[in-house]
Amino acid sequence: MEAIAGVDQKFPEVRGYFPSATRFADISGKPPAAPVYDGDKVIGYVFESVMVAPVPAYSGDPINILVAIDQTGKILGTKVLEQHEPILLVGIPVQRLYDFVERYVGHSVKDKIVVGGSDVPGTTKIDAISSATVTSMVVNETIMNAALEVAVSRHLVTGMPATENALATIRADYLKKANWQQLTGNGAFRQLNITRGTVIDAFKGQPESGLVDDPTAPSPGHENDTFIDLYYADITPPTVGRNLLGDATYKAMMQNLSPGDEAIAVVANGVYSYKGLGYVRGGIYDRLHIVQDSKLFLFKDTDYVALDNPELAGMPSFNENGIFILHHGQGFNAGGPWTLQLLVRRQIGPLKSIYSTFSGGYQIPADYVIQPKVNSSPIPDDAPLWVKVWYGKRFEIAVLVAGLLFLSLILIFQDWVVKRPKLLERVRVGFLIYTVVFIGWYGLAQLSVVNILTFVNAVIHGFHWSIFLMDPLIFILWTFVAVSLLLVGRGVYCGWLCPFGAMQVLINKVALKFKVPQLEPPPYVHERLWAIKYIILLFLFGLSLQSVGLSERFAEVEPFKTAVNLHFMRSWGFVLYAVILLVAAAFINKFFCRYICPLGAGLAVSGRWRLFEWLRRRKECGHPCQICANECEVRAISPLGPINYNECHYCLDCQVTYEDDHKCPPLVEHRKRKEKASRPLPTRVVTTDAQAERPR
Repeated sequence: MEAIAGVDQKFPEVRGYFPSATRFADISGKPPAAPVYDGDKVIGYVFESVMVAPVPAYSGDPINILVAIDQTGKILGTKVLEQHEPILLVGIPVQRLYDFVERYVGHSVKDKIVVGGSDVPGTTKIDAISSATVTSMVVNETIMNAALEVAVSRHLVTGMPATENALATIRADYLKKANWQQLTGNGAFRQLNITRGTVIDAFKGQPESGLVDDPTAPSPGHENDTFIDLYYADITPPTVGRNLLGDATYKAMMQNLSPGDEAIAVVANGVYSYKGLGYVRGGIYDRLHIVQDSKLFLFKDTDYVALDNPELAGMPSFNENGIFILHHGQGFNAGGPWTLQLLVRRQIGPLKSIYSTFSGGYQIPADYVIQPKVNSSPIPDDAPLWVKVWYGKRFEIAVLVAGLLFLSLILIFQDWVVKRPKLLERVRVGFLIYTVVFIGWYGLAQLSVVNILTFVNAVIHGFHWSIFLMDPLIFILWTFVAVSLLLVGRGVYCGWLCPFGAMQVLINKVALKFKVPQLEPPPYVHERLWAIKYIILLFLFGLSLQSVGLSERFAEVEPFKTAVNLHFMRSWGFVLYAVILLVAAAFINKFFCRYICPLGAGLAVSGRWRLFEWLRRRKECGHPCQICANECEVRAISPLGPINYNECHYCLDCQVTYEDDHKCPPLVEHRKRKEKASRPLPTRVVTTDAQAERPR
């Protein structure tokens, strides 16, 4: 039972985060998070950060943190699940990391938390882990980004998380001669000038280092001395890079960059080094990093390029010169604003340090880039949330509607299609792949018996369209299914649009290619097994009248969440159950659909009032012909001839046989009579001796 239980079985500590919880579901949805219930009411969510917003840390691997939030977006609990930080293996106790993540408990997902920075209005300061500043910043981004993404996706907080600006393109053809004064004047080079007095004020009230040569210590009379005078620029544009490096050096640098890479030059004078020694110990420049749209960009030793002998006219000399590369694929947008952050470190013990952060903004001059056209959203800010959701998923909606229109054409012109069996087979296999990949794994639009139970419960206790409109793909699919149920019954969804059903059909087709023996129960056993799914449906419906939440838990009899929504990323018990059903489909086509699926049972009950029967039959069907009955993939055709529309999956195989004059006995007989009638009559031949005549 533990293998198929909720998230609390894997992480028992979550029970302490939600003392009033009566049930913990498993992780599901997009982004993945486990809902927590008090009765039928959701009171919060639990998730693993690595499944929502993985951020590479000092080691190069993300730190996985368990996070719990309530319905207001408040963080209730945090716990480090996995980390591989080398900095925590060289004398810094790992308990400091555990203590650090606990500081986020009580904060809101919308709080702007700054690690190791100065107190700024509108922000909340949290001290970094001593001597592990990079790890601290990564943990901050991991927790806050993941928590905000989950909260927004579940509509717990208003607003949206920060999104990237539309990507701009560097103008490689724009080159003007420029000197130091011009490039600093137009903002191509930005300055971050920090005096010793500014640093002393930032550390006011903090412990002193006691070191004689500590540049952060108070020094009367030297408050206006330069602590660091730092300039930085994006030198990828030719007007900046060529003037700074010279033609040959710039050309060599650009040849070593991949398309989309950005080169950031940093030069500085002063008593404080922006390089530090962190890159020697751990391969990361821990004092200098860039932030854009709440995303952190760290520099490794492999990202550093020496800046020797700059050729920019009028440029003063600097003690430190370097170039840092931001690689394409990290999500950096050269055309958007970004911030360079410098961490100033004060050592107050052998293994303990405190930090303060100083920042400088940057916006590349407009002449250096081509900004893409950004179309403002036509959706007003005060529009209902479901309208915004539909607009945001317009691509998915378009692809789904196109697929449904294509399927509608197949059904409307089925009499023409079934006369071309090879075309139908290719179209059907292609559509089933589309159903699994797009409708299932990409769109997460697998319908479930839970949808039926929720709809019935809403009708009883108060129906609101806005609830069902929140998921456009599910809503569109249910609308199409409702129409098809009214016209021809359940078969269209079960045979063409169910992702798990499509998986079973594709697996069975592969099994037949490899000549896997097919097992079929006797007809009288087969018909009695049909009743199982209706009993399951009745049981779930009875539970839903008492508690929809409880019925959802027992609805795990459907493996849809495991195989489709979560891509088999679930507890081993759920995965084993789904795999067993898929393996069974290799021997008995659509085993689950035939005998267990409560969704199919619900659709069958609803489809009993269909208006049409578009599947054609002949008087010889069942008397004596049994070809269609034996070949039906779900055995929905009675040996007596009629099609059981409650069980039919509308695969159209029987209609192919119906039109095949080499397979359907009445057509075969008619074809043979026609061929016989069209044969030429024998001619008579007269012999030369005129004694007799005989046919030749």
